[in-house]
Amino acid sequence: QVQLEEFGGDSVQAGGSLRLSCAASGSILSPNVMGWYRQAPGKQRDLVANMNSAGVTNYALAVQGRFTISRDNAKNTVDLQMNSLKPDDTAVYYCNLMFPNRNYWGQGTQVTVSS
Repeated sequence: QVQLEEFGGDSVQAGGSLRLSCAASGSILSPNVMGWYRQAPGKQRDLVANMNSAGVTNYALAVQGRFTISRDNAKNTVDLQMNSLKPDDTAVYYCNLMFPNRNYWGQGTQVTVSS
């Protein structure tokens, strides 16, 4: 079994920064993809950014140039540095760990950006 624990959600003003962290525990095999999704009220859950175990990244267009994803394969952690935050970034952010045949989610952490 795999568990994901998220840290770092908070309330900030527009233009501010936050760093989200996620730690995975359990049977973590490679290859895998670790990343972050977000879900705003009344909207679907969308990809923010992810990175595979080889270091290839993928970003949503809305966050390119503002958010940076990083991971530590030895520690099974993935971080999301979020800069120049906008009110539209307000959402619950979910850590995700994806294997070829299994998908795991964290419990979610709230990010609120006020104007």
